[in-house]
Amino acid sequence: MNRLFLLLLSVSIVSVAISQNVNVLLKEGLNFERSLKEEEALASYQRVLTIDKNNVQALIRSAELSCAIGARQVDKKSKLTYFTTAKDFANAALLLDSNNADANYIRAVVAGKFTEIETDNKKIIENVKNIKLYADKALQLNPKHAKAYYVLGKWNFEMINLAWAKRAAVKLFYGGLPNASIENAVAFMEKARVLDQYFVMNYLDLAKAYKYDDKPARAIEVLNKLVKLPTRTADDASLKEEGKRMLSEMQ
Repeated sequence: MNRLFLLLLSVSIVSVAISQNVNVLLKEGLNFERSLKEEEALASYQRVLTIDKNNVQALIRSAELSCAIGARQVDKKSKLTYFTTAKDFANAALLLDSNNADANYIRAVVAGKFTEIETDNKKIIENVKNIKLYADKALQLNPKHAKAYYVLGKWNFEMINLAWAKRAAVKLFYGGLPNASIENAVAFMEKARVLDQYFVMNYLDLAKAYKYDDKPARAIEVLNKLVKLPTRTADDASLKEEGKRMLSEMQ
């Protein structure tokens, strides 16, 4: 009995120590993100996964950071490496918890990243389909998911701005173009703005949507707010600079 008690006590102590290490690393990753140190944050979350490969939070954060870092790579091969890794993380998170809104959201983001580099029409169509599929699921699970609304807004905007080759491929698959519109694009992004008033990327794309819709006053109003937003991610500074240039051209 004493041996069994000591064994159970040892297991309990080890479990507590592992849990504490995971929590420390998760907090460390979040602090790195707040300091705009994405590479360091990604490393922290990956260390979590060496301890607990089934940690959904670490998988989701690793996927989102891999997408962000990959998008800034100049070399297409490097982009593909990051995006493929992000897809693995996102799929693992969904396998563990298919009803996690953030996991579905990030899977939609991953699909969007692949449309930027993919050349095979069948794969482009699959990713276009998955963007909406997973973003819709994220909103079913969490109707107040700001970033999922943004993804759907951008999806609508990109569907009406497809390059000729991609438009032909999507049209062939769907038997016509998907039900997308500039009105939907604006509505979804405005919903995202209500839910997250500091989401810089959403402001920039919303301004572009208003400009496309021949509503320059609305675009300028959004851009004037955009340039005053705090910098919360490693991409925000460059996005705000793009917004400033756009604002200067429109005034």
